[in-house]
Amino acid sequence: MKKIIIPLLFSVAAVSVVYGQGRIEAYDQYIEQYKSAAIANRDSFGIPASITLAQGLLESSAGKSDLATQCNNHFGIKCGSSWYGETMKKDDDSAQECFRCYSDVAESFKDHSEFLKKQRYAFLFDYDITRYDEWARGLSKAGYATDPAYPNKLITLIETYQLYLLDNGKDLQQSNVTP
Repeated sequence: MKKIIIPLLFSVAAVSVVYGQGRIEAYDQYIEQYKSAAIANRDSFGIPASITLAQGLLESSAGKSDLATQCNNHFGIKCGSSWYGETMKKDDDSAQECFRCYSDVAESFKDHSEFLKKQRYAFLFDYDITRYDEWARGLSKAGYATDPAYPNKLITLIETYQLYLLDNGKDLQQSNVTP
């Protein structure tokens, strides 16, 4: 029963954002805490800060998931054959899949950016950094997540929390700007 309740709670939180029922305070706190890491990775790797933050919010339940709290993994990145660091086994698409653990959240953000530099995501970098909608659909096309609603969830988070402002070099305090 416990395995069903916890994911259900995170799903309810995600659905309330995705279907426009307002902002969630934990999401605002997550954004404030990690926006500088997302901006730094935008500048270093060319990945929209809005995409990084939206993925972090969604994949880690705003930093509250077991994977985030126990392994500092905010992006649900699985071990893969090249990973030699600490790991955590967790049921995901299959039972007891291997996920990467990081020494701190900054390492997770950096690894996420390096992960997106793999060949399968190379076409994303042809998109303008301000086209978060193309990036969101492209991530799904490249197989980043198995949820068919993944791009729409990212786009809704970006628009609800006006994360697109960060892609334009603006601060989130300028909330009177619309996409």
